[in-house]
Amino acid sequence: MGKLARPGPGKLQFIPLGGLGEIGKNLSAVVYGNDIILIDCGLAFPEPDMPGIDLVLPDITYLLENKDRVRAIFLTHGHEDHIGGIPYFLKQIQVPIYGTRLTLGIVEMKLQEHQISLHPKSHPVDPGDTIRVGSFSVEFFRVNHSIPDATGLIIRNPVGTIVHTGDFKFDHTPVDGHVADFHKLAQVGSEGVLLLLADSTNAERPGYTPSEKTVGKTLDRIIEQATGRVLVSSFASQVHRIQQVVESAVRHGRHVAVVGRSMENVVQKATELHYLDFPEGTWMSLDNILKQPANKTLILTTGSQGEPMSALTRMSTSDHKKVEIMSGDTVIISATAIPGNEKMVARTVNNLYRLGAEVYYGPNIGIHVSGHACQEELKLMLNLVKPKFFIPVHGEYRHLVHHAQLAREVGIDPSHVLIGENGTVFELTKDSAQIVGQVPAGKVLVDGFGVGDVGNIVLRDRKQLSNDGILIVVVGMDAQSGLLVSGPDIVSRGFVYVRESEALLDEARSRVKSALTAMEGGNLSEWSAIKALVRDTLGRFLWDRTKRRPMILPIIMEV
Repeated sequence: MGKLARPGPGKLQFIPLGGLGEIGKNLSAVVYGNDIILIDCGLAFPEPDMPGIDLVLPDITYLLENKDRVRAIFLTHGHEDHIGGIPYFLKQIQVPIYGTRLTLGIVEMKLQEHQISLHPKSHPVDPGDTIRVGSFSVEFFRVNHSIPDATGLIIRNPVGTIVHTGDFKFDHTPVDGHVADFHKLAQVGSEGVLLLLADSTNAERPGYTPSEKTVGKTLDRIIEQATGRVLVSSFASQVHRIQQVVESAVRHGRHVAVVGRSMENVVQKATELHYLDFPEGTWMSLDNILKQPANKTLILTTGSQGEPMSALTRMSTSDHKKVEIMSGDTVIISATAIPGNEKMVARTVNNLYRLGAEVYYGPNIGIHVSGHACQEELKLMLNLVKPKFFIPVHGEYRHLVHHAQLAREVGIDPSHVLIGENGTVFELTKDSAQIVGQVPAGKVLVDGFGVGDVGNIVLRDRKQLSNDGILIVVVGMDAQSGLLVSGPDIVSRGFVYVRESEALLDEARSRVKSALTAMEGGNLSEWSAIKALVRDTLGRFLWDRTKRRPMILPIIMEV
């Protein structure tokens, strides 16, 4: 199926394999002739209906079928939903990777954990640099986002120029002083852009996204007023947020420690690359900072999403081996809960309050701003780039629809605005854009060391186990005569507690025994028939009595 997607002469294809109709696992292919380049290679985190799953990756079947044509991966920035899939990708397809210094630095840390090396041609770039690969010339340009070194891409090719915004907003007062490259966007817009691919995350939100500096002012006020310890939880990748928190700590005479592996790794890498820079003596080990007066300490920690194993969550349940929350502590959760995490965050906040902490959280008190553009910024991007064709990307389907509407409002021909989903093959010429087909696209589930070995059937079984439990029925059968010689014995897990349901299970045993006895002399030499009989008999009985359908696992033992 993937081989059918090769474009003809004078045609260009854009194929999103992740990131459309969803938030996460961003991966897109741009195809011209024999050359394929990739934009980002991310992952998503499991949804509530994926019990036991650790990570979700995009399906790269199309790329594996065309691996001899894949030339390089271009990274827009260092967030997990854009780089988290790289270790798994490189185990199957080895290609050069290009990204800015912090982005590639974070990638290298991830690859070390997987004991993988970057392709020897990979190297960091600066905004303004151009990489030439096959038929493509890819120029990086600066944008603002919730991580330093975020970029968009200008992809020049024989058919026409593509602009990919990456994740972006327009911050006129960024913490590091690097504003988005308006000049480059206007310049490429005046040269002529065939296709714009733009971030749709906040397409439903009117107005403008506030500057990151507004968060710094609020955080500084809270830290200044705190009389005890201060603990700040944020996304580990929010380097500008960390910069502002630590600057405030220094201003108010506090030392800083870092707790949580992901936070420690990013702070270490950002410091090495000089994205974080503070006076000597600012940082302390956790052991040393716990010996300091409470009003002289600040702890940066992971756990802003209420993750069960994160440092802040462990502190909130008095389960952290070193840090104990106490009355007088000020805890700032400087992040918005990702959809699906609201209950975990609320549980952490409740537990922190129980331990006597003062907690600052939520979207309305100025301790967090989005890294994505709202409607007026999206319109500005469209007007700067002035594309002939437009495809909204990076968002759930409703976000794509709202972004498409914005494009029509600013004057783009409605017939030139296309909406698709993962696997959609968009084909462009100099004068046309249309959907011409579909390639495989879906979810590859990671469970422990297993990649892709858990599918819909296993998930269905896990959901059934979690909803109704399991009954294991053990019977002993004579191998020669097919007669029942022992059992049935029933083991219940997650269905009913045996001591409290002895009568129910006794009757269940009796029903199974009667059914097997009635079949003796019949088809009892076929183990599959015996198992089907046990499942059917027990399933009907338990549904009649309990209106529950536990998983029934018959085990036949030859005697």
